[in-house]
Amino acid sequence: MASLKEVKGRIASVNNTRKIASAMKMVASAKLHKAQAAIENMLPYERRLNHILTNFLSAGDRVESPFTERREVKRVAIVVFASNTSLCGGFNANVIRQLTAVLDRYRFLGMDNIMLYPIGRKVAEGVKKMGLKAEGDFQRMADKPSYHEAATLASELMRRFLHHDVDKVELLYNHFRSTVVQVMTHETYLPIEWTREKEAGESDRTTDYIVEPSVDMLLEELLPKVLCLKMFTVLLDSNAAEHAARTMAMQIATDNANDLLQELTVMYNKSRQQAITSELLDIVGGSMA
Repeated sequence: MASLKEVKGRIASVNNTRKIASAMKMVASAKLHKAQAAIENMLPYERRLNHILTNFLSAGDRVESPFTERREVKRVAIVVFASNTSLCGGFNANVIRQLTAVLDRYRFLGMDNIMLYPIGRKVAEGVKKMGLKAEGDFQRMADKPSYHEAATLASELMRRFLHHDVDKVELLYNHFRSTVVQVMTHETYLPIEWTREKEAGESDRTTDYIVEPSVDMLLEELLPKVLCLKMFTVLLDSNAAEHAARTMAMQIATDNANDLLQELTVMYNKSRQQAITSELLDIVGGSMA
């Protein structure tokens, strides 16, 4: 059995770790509330706008846009969202694992034809370890989601798609469902897939939209804004998922530290009781000699 001094030292060490984990949980929880409010305010607007636009664009053959053009995939761009820091459970590891699977699927194109946009230092480091080149440094976006920076990235991807520099753009991120659940999501960003969405209680009748001044002008103005908004929404979504994952990871660490403290306290008391018993036996034995 370990000595009293050793057990006491371990108790102090675990207790300090528990305090750190508990403090980090409180910080992550505060950030989560802010990020959760931001994504919950944004998602309904983004989803409703996407629903209306999707149904409008799929309503008839008269609607066309260069952003919906499907062509043979010769070059692909992948935007991957992770975090700048660790201590958030499997948040970053799951993203890198999924990215590896996606890269394996596109390996036939040649790695020079796969353009990677890593949002967050952890995934950027993962890309570097794979021996691949990132298309830029986007670490700031992961910590402080900004519509301006998200729109700048979206505009760059739209420009490359329109100029045929890339034939497909995909997004890879953790979707925030709740504090406990974050869902790994892999979806196509460009070309836009206009599959009509039917909401609960909605009839099958196709809505006849009246557009002013013209459909072409509407699409020219609205589609880039929708795509920029989509990029910003995904950025907020990933940010909320990160803080949720860190909150849960620190809660688990705190609980484990509490359990370990109880075990060490029992061990310390047993060792102390054994030491006292040995001293008593020595005293009794000495008096009887």
